[in-house]
Amino acid sequence: MLQRVIAIITLVSLCLLSLMLMTTTPASAGPFGLLLIFISAYLTSLGLVSFFLYGISRIIVYASAGFTMRRPMQVMSFRRAYYYSTVLAAAPVMLVGLQSVGSVGIYEFLLVVLFEVIGCVYITKRIY
Repeated sequence: MLQRVIAIITLVSLCLLSLMLMTTTPASAGPFGLLLIFISAYLTSLGLVSFFLYGISRIIVYASAGFTMRRPMQVMSFRRAYYYSTVLAAAPVMLVGLQSVGSVGIYEFLLVVLFEVIGCVYITKRIY
């Protein structure tokens, strides 16, 4: 059920983002339009990262099935992939937001990476 909801939200937000980027400019969109663009970009990234993490997890488990290990790898559940993607999907939106108010240097990029690492560690600690 969660997969269907995320897929529908991703498609709707992608359509809305495409429509907004083709029909308006940042000056004519205004503050509400820019907020709508950032929210739809985040929701699109959220869905894409969720399905990417889930798919990569399945591929890795399938590829490692032939190897003998003490504890066999298990497929990451879609819910867990969704939890991680809530943090990971914010990175592109933060970088675009930082770029819109100034240049993104190595310092700003490292701060975003630090935020992502802290968020993923927090999610890992809360899940287990």
